[in-house]
Amino acid sequence: MKRPGPISLVVIVLALGVVGLLIYGVAAGGDDSSLDAAVQKGEQPVAPGADVALPLLDGKGALSLDELRGKIVVVNFWASWCEPCAEEAPILVRAQKDLRREGDGTVVGVTYKDFADESRAFARRNGLNYPSVRDDKLDLAPLFGTTKLPETFVVDPRGRVVAIGRGQLTGRFLEGAIARARAQG
Repeated sequence: MKRPGPISLVVIVLALGVVGLLIYGVAAGGDDSSLDAAVQKGEQPVAPGADVALPLLDGKGALSLDELRGKIVVVNFWASWCEPCAEEAPILVRAQKDLRREGDGTVVGVTYKDFADESRAFARRNGLNYPSVRDDKLDLAPLFGTTKLPETFVVDPRGRVVAIGRGQLTGRFLEGAIARARAQG
């Protein structure tokens, strides 16, 4: 039986090291799914970061989820460079019209690591009719486990998460989520 040469041994050790790092990365660096798991089980966890006040994109003050307690809040994380964010914008605009007409809630956009001027241009270009706040320093997104865009969380009037949409929204998903939030109010 032939023994592996020094080069073969190095290749084997390196391959084992890479496999070990991959296993560690998958185990330690996965998406934060604690909110997701709770909502999937039918629980309604309290929305994280309710006391985090972020500056409004229009520069006129700040806004926190605590200030919106008693209303349905559709929290949508977006950025100007996100194509699916632009594609789902009309759904959020329609939801804002419905929530405003019913007087029971609002959509709140949260810009994710985006330049203010580019975010404002995106808002104008897509006709956003709801307030957006800037999360440049990521004070809020990590609390929701947000790492990819777009992501949407529907919060009921009691401040509890009733639905989560990770990825581009559909109108059907958002209508159902808002109906669930209304049923909790």
